[in-house]
Amino acid sequence: MKYGEKAVRKAVLELWKNPMPGRDYEIRIEFPEFTCLCPRSGYPDFATLKILYIPDKKIVELKSLKLYLNAFRSVSVSHEEVTNKIYAELERNLRPRFLEVIGDFNPRGNVKTVVRVCSESDRKEL
Repeated sequence: MKYGEKAVRKAVLELWKNPMPGRDYEIRIEFPEFTCLCPRSGYPDFATLKILYIPDKKIVELKSLKLYLNAFRSVSVSHEEVTNKIYAELERNLRPRFLEVIGDFNPRGNVKTVVRVCSESDRKEL
């Protein structure tokens, strides 16, 4: 097993203290090479994953996030489920003031899917 595969297999989100906990500010992260497997066909699904959050006490360390997201590349999971899983994991660990996760999946079979999961306070804008 190669060192990258080992790192992905051991992936755990690492949290850091928010350096400015008294201020509301946005952190936007784009992961343009997200992949997972279609649970029906086994073919790879490709997406740009977008994460927006306003931190409270914690922020996520980016390399650990990258490894965590790369762990999905061999997981059979629907677009809806994987976007919700990532949202739930970030919400549970960070407890941010606001969180939005968007799975912008590439078209396959002439169908494009965008899944957006966000904090309760923003639901009315969906």
